[in-house]
Amino acid sequence: MIRFLLLLALTASFAFTVNTHAPMKQQSIYDFKVESLEGGTIDFAAYKGKFILVVNTASKCGYTPQYKELEALYRKYSNKLVVVGFPANNFGGQEPGSNAEIKEFCTQNYGVTFPMAAKVSVKGSDMHPLFQWLTSKEKNGVLDAEIRWNFGKFLINDKGTLVGYFPSGVKPLSEEITGKL
Repeated sequence: MIRFLLLLALTASFAFTVNTHAPMKQQSIYDFKVESLEGGTIDFAAYKGKFILVVNTASKCGYTPQYKELEALYRKYSNKLVVVGFPANNFGGQEPGSNAEIKEFCTQNYGVTFPMAAKVSVKGSDMHPLFQWLTSKEKNGVLDAEIRWNFGKFLINDKGTLVGYFPSGVKPLSEEITGKL
């Protein structure tokens, strides 16, 4: 009987100790702030209540003309969607320019008005923390994704939950994306 009471006391003590720790809050898209292409800050918390399409971009890629559709998507759904471009030089060296050169290219060639982040890495050991969150189910709670090329697209809903990943070949104005808005 003494053993039983001792065991019961130890178990109750252990359970109490474990339960005193608050559960870890899972990180949200709204927890991220990134440097903008122009040097300011893009705060994802400012987009609460809107869908967010995060796209890794490049200026010298076969998919670069998607900038035009991204801008059209941004304008068409501006009441409920924000597009955020992230220039990255991870694939074939197709984004070699500086932030200023990238901004000039996007503005002059495609009239880009949607927010653009400063150049980041979207793959590898120097992957930007936002892309670590976007590509890891352990972090985003929804899916694992591997970015294989430029113009991969991540859609986050108006509640801040990752909805899906769309590879390069999925066009911005496709039903696959617009049907989820």
